[in-house]
Amino acid sequence: MGTRNRFFLVIVFLVLVLGGLFGWRIYQITQLKAQFSQPQPPIPVAATKAVRESWVPAVSSVGSLRAINGVEIANEVPGVVEKILFESGQWVEQGQALVELDAATDEAALTTLRADAQLANSEFERVADLIQKRAVSQAQFDAAKANMEAATARVNQQEAQLAKKTLRAPFDGVLGLRLVDLGQYLPVGSAAVEINMLDPIYVEYTIAEKELGRMAVGDQVELFIAATPEMQFSGTVSAINTSVNLETRTVNVRATIANPDKLLKPGMFASVRTLRREARELVAIPRTAISYNTYGNFVFALVEDDKGGLITERRSVITGETNNGMVEIVEGLQAGETVVETGLLRLRAGQSVQIQTEQERQEAIQGGDNGDEGAR
Repeated sequence: MGTRNRFFLVIVFLVLVLGGLFGWRIYQITQLKAQFSQPQPPIPVAATKAVRESWVPAVSSVGSLRAINGVEIANEVPGVVEKILFESGQWVEQGQALVELDAATDEAALTTLRADAQLANSEFERVADLIQKRAVSQAQFDAAKANMEAATARVNQQEAQLAKKTLRAPFDGVLGLRLVDLGQYLPVGSAAVEINMLDPIYVEYTIAEKELGRMAVGDQVELFIAATPEMQFSGTVSAINTSVNLETRTVNVRATIANPDKLLKPGMFASVRTLRREARELVAIPRTAISYNTYGNFVFALVEDDKGGLITERRSVITGETNNGMVEIVEGLQAGETVVETGLLRLRAGQSVQIQTEQERQEAIQGGDNGDEGAR
């Protein structure tokens, strides 16, 4: 009987222990259920309203800058560089001398030809005086006149040849890097320096064939470059090509852009927006309020629940054009509806939220900045 009592006591003890553990586990589960069943406190969010705006539609494209006039100044006659009269990057005026080639031989030849022309002219004057007295024949007069004109022509030809020994600026512009040195022999066609007219300047870009009917010469153009992304340059469409590219179905467009500070350089890559002439009304929200993904774009609209609070409603939207951080909403939102502006990744549909005041928003931003600084 003693053995049976001990066995019975062990069984009772095990039942009590297991029952206690089981009961404790049930108590924990009950507490967790009660905790999860309690309503979650509203999450503070920054919100904004969908607004109705008047936009001037634009056609966006990319292009390249080119000078209205831009050439490499080269010599038409061979020679040795005797003088260099400019500095790289210098502003020059039309006709300004830039490079002089050795012209001693040409000057000597010109002196000889001028002497010959003077002698021919004197001979002609003498014959012209004698023909009035019928002392010479008409043939002698014609020969003297022809000799004088030929001698004068040779002088003019040599003067033109001598003038080519000086390279001059063909128009007002800014010079590039110097490409020649003193004493260097230049064969015909050797580039001495590049010159570009920079104000105004052209931007050349392409547009889709379907946009051709909505664009005309004189339309306003906005231009942005990588070198100064914060700056906007303005101009107008100055020419539209008369044909469509058969391979790409695009049309070449040229616009003239004001460039008084010479910040735009030929060859630069540019983002171009061509503004249409008619404005249109649309609904827009900030870009940060939209979640973009491959399955469609959506926003979290804020609607009232049964208790008068605000909850999130996931709303699919169709977007259109963008302008200064705002995105056009073609479908999915009406003007005046409120949406969450930032922090979309931490939200879900049907979640209770509370709109932050401007002061709370600024404090949250400052707190985040301080935290970042502490982390650094």
